[in-house]
Amino acid sequence: MTETESIAYDVVVLGAGPVGENVADRTRAAGLTTAVVESELVGGECSYWACMPSKALLRPVIAQADARRLPGLAPAVQGPLDTPAVLARRDEYTSHWKDDGQVGWLDGIGADLYRGHGRLAGPRTVTVTAPDGTVETLTARHAVAVATGTRAWLPDLPGLAEVNPWTSREATSAGAAPARLIVVGGGVVATEMATAWQALGSRVTLLVRGKGLLNRMEPFAGELVAEALTQAGADVRTGTSVESVTRENGTVVAVTVAGDRIEAEEILFATGRIPHTDDIGLDTVGLEPGSWLGVDDTLRVTGTDWLYAVGDVNHRALLTHQGKYQARIAGAAIAARAAGDTVQVESWGAYTATADHHAVPQVVFTDPEAAAVGLSLAEAEQAGHRVRAVDVEFSAVAGAGLYADGYKGRARMVVDLEDEILRGVTFVGPGVSELIHSATVAVAGRVPVSRLWHAVPSYPTLSEVWLRLLESYRDK
Repeated sequence: MTETESIAYDVVVLGAGPVGENVADRTRAAGLTTAVVESELVGGECSYWACMPSKALLRPVIAQADARRLPGLAPAVQGPLDTPAVLARRDEYTSHWKDDGQVGWLDGIGADLYRGHGRLAGPRTVTVTAPDGTVETLTARHAVAVATGTRAWLPDLPGLAEVNPWTSREATSAGAAPARLIVVGGGVVATEMATAWQALGSRVTLLVRGKGLLNRMEPFAGELVAEALTQAGADVRTGTSVESVTRENGTVVAVTVAGDRIEAEEILFATGRIPHTDDIGLDTVGLEPGSWLGVDDTLRVTGTDWLYAVGDVNHRALLTHQGKYQARIAGAAIAARAAGDTVQVESWGAYTATADHHAVPQVVFTDPEAAAVGLSLAEAEQAGHRVRAVDVEFSAVAGAGLYADGYKGRARMVVDLEDEILRGVTFVGPGVSELIHSATVAVAGRVPVSRLWHAVPSYPTLSEVWLRLLESYRDK
């Protein structure tokens, strides 16, 4: 092991995923020298094993499902998908798991990339152990930003290690569709991957410990997605826990608590995420290895004046777009503090990630899609708001019928009766992913219901659901 002299930067970023890249982009734009440390591929989980490959897998699935709901087109798309072609397109969107383009982007903004394992070695100090064993020490004049994200959590089940189960990484990067696939979990990864692989040729069995799918959204979201998965041929079993797993002659055997025996070629555990902080030197700065990092609204780690935690690692909102938003806020706060400026910590200010608390949008790219922003009805009531939920079936919207025969979906807005603003909005149905930003603007902007009356939706579009929601609110 060879150690070199310390190299000083204004900012050091641990992690070169989308979040770390955005922190670097903002600090470089402010003229701060910035180093970025990455042990895997520049571009991170989202680019190679999550957002991009999963959506590349799902887009043909959704397009075919939409086409099958249209007379004149449906007969032409009844056959199976060309799975090798879908996988090849997925590979293009992951750049074949090569990060040359992302490295070029970092070079373009003037950030220095250090490949290797980065660890804190005390306040404002990071050591980088390169693949060849060389150790370099980086010091940060102003800030270190931890953007190391999360990794899949696997339960402590008998036989699991020997089974070599899929996690989200294997599910998004697999080179072929297994004939049978068991999916354990009921959240976003589980439902999206069940949707994709069922359509790509696998017989999917979805095992859900809870009562339903997508339990962080309005109940009707999970109900509609479960119904559609079942109609597509998946075996959806709720209230089911896995007791043990084995692999016998290449076949995975999962045994449930109820004693059911389920066989498949592969098993995917989509059972949660844990912070990627176990070996980044947190103990050298008085923090617990493997823990989530608590932060204030400028994304600065509690109890420090130099350490920031941005993206999934702070557990505020485990979504790429929300992490990138946090990165923009953190970058601005780091730059302002480096310049000696006063950082005003006020709601919706330039240095405050207020949206994390009030207006987090999310889309689940199943068929039907489920999209939500803000609080569900239950969350709003638990928070002490006096609210009313307004529900509308998309069948009441002319644009939905034009979009697809038999269009099935539902919209809900949660209205704060004190301020007459929206606390949350949920859409479920084909194509609703492109509706959610309108709801995000309404929730983040605290737009009064009285003003929303003057935001006229174009006819005949799915957006007319807004008019139906407002009419229902007015008439009750």
